[in-house]
Amino acid sequence: MPADAREQMIEQQVRAWDVLDERVLDTLRRVPREPFVPPQHRFLAHADLEVPLPGGQHMLRPSVVGRLLQALELSGTERVFEVGSGSGFVTACLRASSSSVHSIEIIPELAELARRNVATLGLRDIEIIPADAMRHDPRLRFDAIAVTAALPTYDRRFQDLLAIGGRLFVVVGEAPVMEARLVRRVSQDAWTVESLFETVIDPLIDAHHPVEFVF
Repeated sequence: MPADAREQMIEQQVRAWDVLDERVLDTLRRVPREPFVPPQHRFLAHADLEVPLPGGQHMLRPSVVGRLLQALELSGTERVFEVGSGSGFVTACLRASSSSVHSIEIIPELAELARRNVATLGLRDIEIIPADAMRHDPRLRFDAIAVTAALPTYDRRFQDLLAIGGRLFVVVGEAPVMEARLVRRVSQDAWTVESLFETVIDPLIDAHHPVEFVF
């Protein structure tokens, strides 16, 4: 049964990776992953794997989604910005934990897929638009921001979109080693940075890369 497989995923994969916040685990119980997985890969819906998506992209592993949600400490009242809608699973989890989600996806096919998927679940107060994160200016400030693809080199444009007290989850670096970070805006001109864990995820399309030295 899907519910049994989902519970096994939560207990044996997500909780086992130090996701202990019961609000996060409950979100993963309430938002089924299988509708967001392409039909040909649906047998992988509850595996702790990156599932292939159109455009050469991948869904984040459930354990990484759990750590992302746990780091953002969503209470249900936040306005959230997501960079990289993918198939909409993280979008749906963010909305289940907040008041609204503004999500952007550079690949139009994925943006449309994410829209259809979240609509199937009847989720509201979600805006998904096809846009390039490196050129998009939402002209808003957010309580939480989730960047679901890696920045090869850190770019402060996302931390500047945080409201005071807001949190940013971002992965920085290039394979084989990337670092997940939590950035908090503590005042108008001050932020703190916490290293969370190492992982490897898809790089953000059009993100800036480190300058290569030529000798």
